[in-house]
Amino acid sequence: MKNFNELEIENKLKSSIKYSNFITPTPIQSQAIPIALEGKDVLGTAQTGTGKTLAFTIPLINKLIIDKNAMALIICPTRELASQVMGTVSKLTLGDIRIGNALLIGGESMQRQLRQLNKRARIIVGTPGRINDHLKRKSLNLSRVNYLVLDETDRMLDMGFTPQIELILKFVPKEHQTLLFSATLPNNILKISEKYLRKPERISVGSLSTPIEKIKQETFQLTQDKKYHELINQLVERQGSILVFVKTKHGADKMVKRLKYDAHSAEAIHGNLRQSKRDRVIRGFRAGKNRILVATDVAARGLDIPLIQHVINYDLPQVPEDYIHRVGRTGRAGKDGSALTFLTNNDRSMWREIQKLINPNFKLEESFNKKSNKKNKKFKKRGKSFKDSGNRNDRRDNKRKFKFKSNKFKKSNSDKPNNSGSEFDKKKNFKFKNKKFKKFKKFHTDNLKEQSDNPDSRKKFKFKKKFKNRKRPRNFSFKKFKKN
Repeated sequence: MKNFNELEIENKLKSSIKYSNFITPTPIQSQAIPIALEGKDVLGTAQTGTGKTLAFTIPLINKLIIDKNAMALIICPTRELASQVMGTVSKLTLGDIRIGNALLIGGESMQRQLRQLNKRARIIVGTPGRINDHLKRKSLNLSRVNYLVLDETDRMLDMGFTPQIELILKFVPKEHQTLLFSATLPNNILKISEKYLRKPERISVGSLSTPIEKIKQETFQLTQDKKYHELINQLVERQGSILVFVKTKHGADKMVKRLKYDAHSAEAIHGNLRQSKRDRVIRGFRAGKNRILVATDVAARGLDIPLIQHVINYDLPQVPEDYIHRVGRTGRAGKDGSALTFLTNNDRSMWREIQKLINPNFKLEESFNKKSNKKNKKFKKRGKSFKDSGNRNDRRDNKRKFKFKSNKFKKSNSDKPNNSGSEFDKKKNFKFKNKKFKKFKKFHTDNLKEQSDNPDSRKKFKFKKKFKNRKRPRNFSFKKFKKN
């Protein structure tokens, strides 16, 4: 499929796709859309930035145009991803296609969401937590849902949404079409697909464990105290928008303050922000008001901003899979991008795990390095035992030469007349030129003679009898210090 016009869909939808500037489909779209239009379940895996969102929204809207009583439910792990999906849905449903929709995410007012649901919303996009809140309130009815989408499922399972997803699926009818999309494919996703999908069509595009080939990846080894200074250097050298990933929310806010102090336009995005502020920060970054966006791993998925040209991993992620999603924020839709990672000595174990995920032959390389290290250790031990780095024969010769010289030296000294007395006389006849030192010497010798003659003088000094015999007047008293 080279063009969206080749799809067997409604003409209204074709015109809205053309109006939204979607011209050529990506590999995941060309494979997934025809299968989904046939009504089959899909298990799709593709890297981030390959256009998975459009792969399930086009068949979803086409189905809702044909069946006016049908409903669709799209579950996303994060608010950013849910709002991004809602953006593409609202683009495609403009004009003649009038299908009500509702965005159910945390951080937004419940009253606004209730108003959207009361307007007969047929496309529901939300996060598992807020969808469950509406189900408990009985403000959401999922009895007519016949099209279910689980987007970024691996991320949802990592975040611990498995029990909440299972609760939601209890309210969904058994006869429905399910589309499950993920960037990686661990064992827990395969178990869910066996439980909830019926004979799914397996679609995979690209490698699951390696980032997109067009992304230039670099590493920079340094110490922890030099990280920020190197970040400033990189920000000055690079052109275009930059996304900086840090480990914690507090670290993101702290870095933004430092960058603003150094005259850089930067904003932070993390889980503690309200949804209104998140949207404002993302809008400002897209518009180019802020060149630098400092984010935690929450933003690693759901940020579909084509302007991101550079990604800097200031801190390594806590999960190796998140590295792929971080790097996937750049080089989207076939564009070039670059990713720089700062590495310290504390990051060795995590970086090894990331390398194992990216490079399957990493184990062989690691074992080879271990063997070579063992040889080096043996060589070092030898080096410690012998100080000289030469042959044993050379060392023996050097020792013999040294002994021979020392004997010669002794003989020569013994042959000469004994000058020890003359040297002693020289020392004896040595006179001090300094008069003051001469006086001090005389005084010191006199005192020593007195002490030797009078043994009681030593005792006096030792037992301090001088201080014991000291007399005070009767009326003597210590005056206390009084403050004025």
